[in-house]
Amino acid sequence: MSPNANQQRIVILIAGFLAWMFAGLENSLFILVHRQMMLDLLGSTTAETLITEWFAWFQAAFLCGAAVGGWLFGWLGDRWGRTRAMGLSVLCYSSLTLVCYWVHDVHWMWALRFLACLGFGGTWPNAVALVSEAWPSASRPLLAGVMGTAANFGFVLLGCIGYAYSITNDSWRWVLLVGASPLVLAAWILWRVPESTRWLEARLASPHKSTAGRAPVVEVFRPPLVYRTLLGIGLGAIPVVGTAANANWVVPWRDQYESRRAETLLANSTSTSQVASSDAKTSKPKGDPRQKAKTQIIRSSGAIFGSLLGGFIASLVGRRLTYFLISLCTFLTSSWLFSQMTPGQDYFDVFVFLLGFFGVTYFGWLPLFLPELFPTHVRSTGTGISFNTGRILAAIVVLVAALRMDLFEGDYAQVGFWSGMIYVVGMVIIWFAPRTEAKTT
Repeated sequence: MSPNANQQRIVILIAGFLAWMFAGLENSLFILVHRQMMLDLLGSTTAETLITEWFAWFQAAFLCGAAVGGWLFGWLGDRWGRTRAMGLSVLCYSSLTLVCYWVHDVHWMWALRFLACLGFGGTWPNAVALVSEAWPSASRPLLAGVMGTAANFGFVLLGCIGYAYSITNDSWRWVLLVGASPLVLAAWILWRVPESTRWLEARLASPHKSTAGRAPVVEVFRPPLVYRTLLGIGLGAIPVVGTAANANWVVPWRDQYESRRAETLLANSTSTSQVASSDAKTSKPKGDPRQKAKTQIIRSSGAIFGSLLGGFIASLVGRRLTYFLISLCTFLTSSWLFSQMTPGQDYFDVFVFLLGFFGVTYFGWLPLFLPELFPTHVRSTGTGISFNTGRILAAIVVLVAALRMDLFEGDYAQVGFWSGMIYVVGMVIIWFAPRTEAKTT
């Protein structure tokens, strides 16, 4: 291997890691600022139920946008090249997040969030395909773990920023500027990062596969690949639904708890002080704005370790057994956390860490397994469809849960408990997966 080839591989790994890391930051951005954003856009007296409903709508915008973006930019990755499609994906999510800084209407904010998340969905398949094709087979378990950790570094980074600098009803838009910072990264990827040599070779060997003669989207839904595509969609859907409809409720749950705790403390103080009672009539308790950022940091810190191990464990004990064990451990952790604990309880943070650890180990497994299902000329398309289509199901679950919060009596814990049943499905469908070799073609 020449020094120049080795240097190119390192550049590709750095580019893929950073693209997906900032996509992770983009993912967590509206979760972290949601409550303050709604109280600013809709008014400080907005009811909790309406805030919850809008949380679901913004989650749905993210999930549906990512699903469509995964299909669109995955297709572009097979037609135009991995590097170009990845650079355009980063440009999409960062530039449209910047536009959100000047928006004051909640409906326009929702629409821009959907469009920005097209780029989020398009980043993963192209980053994974580019990195997996640039490095030899022996490196892939490690690289799958590294790529799996990237988004979680983004979660932790934004959580640390939110913990250091308070996010309030009057000061939350600055977070959107943080989300727009990858514009510089997009320019570097488009101008300086080399293209996948395997993709270039495949295009030269079979030029008809990169033209309109055979669309990659059509090919992955035809024999002999259709079974693998449908299976990949199912396997990719479990952690996506689990993250969006299960684990993501931990942050607003903590925020809600802190707000109610502040209300209780204020009520207790007004019972013994007439002056405090007078002040309470003109103020609304906000709780500690740093606690939800702390919860995000803890959960995402666990996720970093879990996703790093996903590829290693799969290479040691096998793809199918690893996925089954991840599903089992995540199910047990989620069930205990949401049914037996509250945010103010001892060991709550420990279980949040474990939920992040087990629940995101999937994302160290997926970058190893999904590319193995598809040949080079449709790898970006197949991987993007497999990973992102489950987001549509996740959006439906989140919306139903939020719009029918009356069934759960406004209790985030009940939503988290019942949505955690998705991991049981994962324990079943993994046994229908084929045994794949570590190397890809």
